[in-house]
Amino acid sequence: MSTVGYGDVSCQTVLGKMFLILFILVGLALFASSIPEIIDLIGTRSKYGGCYKNERGRRHIVVCGHITYESVSHFLKDFLHEDREDVDVEVVFLHRAEPDLEFEGLLKRQHTRVKYFQGSLMNAMDLERAKVHEADACLVLANKYCPDPDAEDAANIMRVISIKNYSDDIRVIIQLMQYHNKAYLLNIPSWDWKQGDDVICLAELKLGFIAQSCLAPGFSTMMANLFAMRSFKTSPDMAAWQNDYLQGTGCEMYTETLSPTFTGMTFSQASELCFVKLKLLLLAIEVKPEDGGDPKISINPRRSKLPTNTVGFFIAQSAEEVKRAWFYCKACHEDVKDENLIKKCKCKHLANKTGATPATPFSAALSKPLLNIKNSVMAKEENGSKPVMNGRPTNKPADQQKNGKMEVGIADDQAKDFDFAKTEMKYDSTGMFHWTPARSIEDCILDRNQAAMTVLNGHVVVCLFADPDSPLIGLRNLVMPLRASNFHYHELKHVVIVGAVDYLRREWKTLQNLPKISVLNGSPLSRADLRAVNVNLCDMCVILSAKVPSNDDPTLADKEAILASLNIKAMTFGDIITNIESMGDSKDALNNMGDTTVKRPGPIYGTNVPMITELVNDSNVQFLDQDDDDDPDTELYLTQPFACGTAFAVSVLDSLMSTTYFNQNALTLIRSLITGGATPELEIILAEGAGLRGGYSTPDTLSHRDRCRVGQISLSDGPLATFGEGRKYQDLFVASLRNYGMLCIGLYRLRDAALTTVDATSKRYVITNPPFDFGLLPTDQVYVLLPFERKQSRFSFSETEV
Repeated sequence: MSTVGYGDVSCQTVLGKMFLILFILVGLALFASSIPEIIDLIGTRSKYGGCYKNERGRRHIVVCGHITYESVSHFLKDFLHEDREDVDVEVVFLHRAEPDLEFEGLLKRQHTRVKYFQGSLMNAMDLERAKVHEADACLVLANKYCPDPDAEDAANIMRVISIKNYSDDIRVIIQLMQYHNKAYLLNIPSWDWKQGDDVICLAELKLGFIAQSCLAPGFSTMMANLFAMRSFKTSPDMAAWQNDYLQGTGCEMYTETLSPTFTGMTFSQASELCFVKLKLLLLAIEVKPEDGGDPKISINPRRSKLPTNTVGFFIAQSAEEVKRAWFYCKACHEDVKDENLIKKCKCKHLANKTGATPATPFSAALSKPLLNIKNSVMAKEENGSKPVMNGRPTNKPADQQKNGKMEVGIADDQAKDFDFAKTEMKYDSTGMFHWTPARSIEDCILDRNQAAMTVLNGHVVVCLFADPDSPLIGLRNLVMPLRASNFHYHELKHVVIVGAVDYLRREWKTLQNLPKISVLNGSPLSRADLRAVNVNLCDMCVILSAKVPSNDDPTLADKEAILASLNIKAMTFGDIITNIESMGDSKDALNNMGDTTVKRPGPIYGTNVPMITELVNDSNVQFLDQDDDDDPDTELYLTQPFACGTAFAVSVLDSLMSTTYFNQNALTLIRSLITGGATPELEIILAEGAGLRGGYSTPDTLSHRDRCRVGQISLSDGPLATFGEGRKYQDLFVASLRNYGMLCIGLYRLRDAALTTVDATSKRYVITNPPFDFGLLPTDQVYVLLPFERKQSRFSFSETEV
């Protein structure tokens, strides 16, 4: 109306022309007044609004929870690692706040694979914008450094409830801080473990890793490196030990279906074939029950034959290497010497497709070492009147079986340690853990004088810093792996906790049914308390802190742990230890000490006390070893304390989110190795909050003990000593597997290889899955997965020297 146009339509009268002039002036004024509002609306519109558009047809995942530059950069570094095969997945971040400048730079660098949207998980409209219902999975990250872990878990569980309420069939993987909060996930109706929903409990896994290091020092480092994607680059400028360690950090855990050639083999035969021929380490297999139940992961199983299309769990450098297990064909590849030439063949009649015969071992035959076991645990008295257990006579006969069958209620390993007339339950109701009737904490408290009356030896000392109101860290997760039923009762290491009793009273409800625990009400910084518990004779000293990090200076969160570590290292001990027998009329805490006989002399210097320190901040690792030359900016896994297994930080568990997404079974395998055998049935029992329940020993529950465990064997003596004299790692691997059913997975070697004896300055480092031609030394210690021995272990495990 106000346009000039081409003159086709125009005002003809004077009144019309005056109206049009007035209309144009008023219209322009009104439009001009609206321009600031329009500009303001355009300016305030978030560039992180909008909706996700999947234009390339790729899968996408939604990541939410604790979203910061640090958490996202660590997540993407592992999730988008080059070693992962075909990572054709877009990552969509959904968070309430806009990213800061540093975060924006990261998003721009990864703009082809990463999207960011501003919104709340509690809002269905924002979930729609992120296309959560179309996502492959939803990952919820936790703030590992929060001052209130329970509040953080509650917030993340609410996010899961919102996600499941919006889309009940989406797969959710969540990080939780506290173990006891896992029970609340079971209350969500659409939460289904079988459909891929999973929870990564940081406290459970962190303390589980540390617990396994009490059994095999350095094992926490090995496992942490296995599930993190890392590429190693050796250098001639580096020390030899660093190159060996870095080569191991490049190994990861993969799954692959075994070719038909493996059908009918035992696990030992398959593992030997994979290692010798394919240069792969087969760790476990997926077993499908005959009754059609859920498949289970079996680590180093015995006796069972491999069915067709068995899924194997491997340790290898890349996914490409693991494909050899699927490509291998006996007819085509038996004579192939170079494992890199094992590719997919055109053979239509794969050897042994229906009924495979066991493969012939590929390595040269190795003579079976003589079982020259020193210090045999089971011995006979000279007069032969009574059997002896750990130097103590027992009235119970060694053989508790009748007619070849075990009596119900009698466990063969605990017959020597319990009075069966008074005690009938030795394991929990699942048969996975040792159990004892509940004891009050007062019965287990020692003072300094009482501790000095008993010579503790081969035990675990837990130095715990905590205030009376500190958040619970879940000490049960540390003790339970040490009480797994695949240990004989006399093999259980006594756990002595040094710390404030007021805090431990709150933790005690979860510890009261676990045997061989004592508490010293003292300070981990007190040398008198440390000497009272014989810290120099322990198999491992664990330094933990339950204190909340200060917001003023978070880097000081580890001050107590670092001071305790340096304090122990600065201590000196006498080389003469008096063997004081426990008094018969002493407290219950003393009566439950177990064997008090000194098995070995302790180190004279505190630097030789085996120790692992938990850190909150990775950068503080530089203060643990004063003799290392690590740069303060060095990544944690590259530092000397971590490589030696003397430091552990919760940050190494970040990689588990990516690992679980790409391979759900990997977390199950890690949890089986770390927790000592936690099962879904046990999770439900613990969710009740009443602790472990005792159960009668039946053939069914006793069969649950038949699972492998982590161990460490020395090459300096014993039946494997001959392999420390210049032999190759392949010889050790094959001989251990054939003769003892032990699966070797790595080495723990002295940093200074020239040392022939262990002194006060010697340190060891971890070598994960060494090459087959790797040379062995007499001072090496070997990480092995040991099968359960129903009667008695054939090995005398060497005590920890470093």
